[in-house]
Amino acid sequence: MTAYAPFPLIELTGGPRERGRLHGKAAADRLRLGARMYVESMLKVGVDWTELERRAEQLVPTISKFDAAYVEEMRGIAEGANEPFAAVVLMNARTEMVVAARKHQAARHFPDGCTAALALPEASADGVLLHGQNWDWRAECAETGVVLRIRRDDGPDILTFTEAGGLARSGLNSAGIGLTANALECDRDYQRGPGVPLPFIRRKVLEAAHLAEAVQTIVATPKPGSNHMAVSHATGGGGGEAFGFECAPDETFWIAPDRGLYVHANHWIAEAARAKVKDTGLAETPCSIYRDKRVRDQLSPKRGKLTLEDFRTAFFDDWNAPWSVCRPPRTNTRGVMTATTAMILMRPGEGHLEACPMPALNQQFTTYTLKPDQTAQRQAAE
Repeated sequence: MTAYAPFPLIELTGGPRERGRLHGKAAADRLRLGARMYVESMLKVGVDWTELERRAEQLVPTISKFDAAYVEEMRGIAEGANEPFAAVVLMNARTEMVVAARKHQAARHFPDGCTAALALPEASADGVLLHGQNWDWRAECAETGVVLRIRRDDGPDILTFTEAGGLARSGLNSAGIGLTANALECDRDYQRGPGVPLPFIRRKVLEAAHLAEAVQTIVATPKPGSNHMAVSHATGGGGGEAFGFECAPDETFWIAPDRGLYVHANHWIAEAARAKVKDTGLAETPCSIYRDKRVRDQLSPKRGKLTLEDFRTAFFDDWNAPWSVCRPPRTNTRGVMTATTAMILMRPGEGHLEACPMPALNQQFTTYTLKPDQTAQRQAAE
């Protein structure tokens, strides 16, 4: 097995600007690597640096209206890394910015994969909610990922895996909220007015103290393109709930777990969604239709006995490689090297997160922890 360095853990404290400076300083090299990768993507579709800066500034009012603190945090990241502010905006809105630059190419973006699963307490071996994901994206991101432990004075603390410079991707918070996200595509994408880039929505979900607040953020926030988010909330006494949300830009379809188990890859599965939107992503992620089936088939017989080890085994599935649940590096339909860049396994109620970079080539996990707020979890359960 090839050795990959663990994703570095970065501690963030203070106000938004100070948190950003700490993030940027600690992750400067990884941020530069990631920003250079996406700048090259923009150049390939005719957007030079001057134009990229203009587009980044155009996004600021939308982001600031959603939460002005996020703009402050990104400015702090730029200062800490000694990198342009536009590079940090690109790290947080790369999909939206690349798609906007590719309008003449039917508004398609580089498709990422992702296979997510969760088990409610009744489906797990010890009555604890489980949540995990394979993140399939550009292979280089095995060297740009970081884990942020964010200490907040105005809400739950956060533990999130993300690309360096990003505000959030997947993770958990001290109130027991867990989050993973998967790409979706449909015929409504990028056809309407501006929406909030997805990393900021994910960050807001991870700031929630209650599942209802997380759901409201997902349902009420306009989005430029489609996405799926699985949100869980582990509460005191071993309780918990979770739902999946298939989001078109102007409509959200929710899905409940089936007898305590939920699995989702990169195609629309809600019956209402399939009746209303055209799935435009399967042409580039055809493996999605069996990736979620294979994970579900491995986990379903173990309902009531599921552990993170079962999740790990299912996510390592290599049937039909390189078009597999655990994807080794391969060139996608756009000529970009992609892979399962990270495997994330969580017990959100316990503040437990494990991450493995490039799991098809490396099986070394690092455990990251966050002290749960048991009082908040008990209150949520009442």
